[in-house]
Amino acid sequence: MPLDRLKNVYRELGMIEGTLYLATNVLRRVSAGRAYIIRYHLVAQPVPQGSTTLANASAKSVIRHVTKDDPIVATFPRPPAVIAKRFADGATCLVAEVGGRFAGFLWLAHKAYEEDEVRCRYELVPPEQCAWDYDVYVEPDFRIGRTFSRLWTAANTHLAEQGVRWSISRISAFNPTSLAAHKRLGIRRIDSATFIALGRWQISLLGQPPFLHVSGSSRRPILQLRPPTS
Repeated sequence: MPLDRLKNVYRELGMIEGTLYLATNVLRRVSAGRAYIIRYHLVAQPVPQGSTTLANASAKSVIRHVTKDDPIVATFPRPPAVIAKRFADGATCLVAEVGGRFAGFLWLAHKAYEEDEVRCRYELVPPEQCAWDYDVYVEPDFRIGRTFSRLWTAANTHLAEQGVRWSISRISAFNPTSLAAHKRLGIRRIDSATFIALGRWQISLLGQPPFLHVSGSSRRPILQLRPPTS
């Protein structure tokens, strides 16, 4: 790796996460993708209470809830089995449409979320005050515009109506652009977790009990995530 790029990695990510980022690149290369490191920051974003700007500010732009039987589900840019599992788990799906075209979606889970990149379960405490947001996606044609903000406005309105005060999610520690974007939304970091995959084995380094979890099967650690208290 050129020296200038190496310096940029450490400048953007810091010493610890920059080193982990470089290590996972090496592991993926030498193991043909069977070994890698994933590190997440687990963050909480406050849900605005009270009135919000209407998400549907244009007759051509619509944000709506959909169920598994909605025809637009067939256009989702995710494998059908993944989408089917989300609905079976009780997830809420908000879809953006612009001029009748699928423009993006945002997913919300309640009470708990089963991680889909590594083996881990997140439990939200207290469940009535928290929700989990994930897979916020906007089609390339609509990334310059208000589709992203309208999805979030609709999600916040939906959560506020349910009495939810915090939306919790995870962000890759190796993605400074996403971290910066979420900081502008007022996120607070509540925990971090590092997962080392070595074939079927997974080593989990956690910021709360059990702190260290090693498994070569489907067993997974459970993290209880609480929003900030102040």
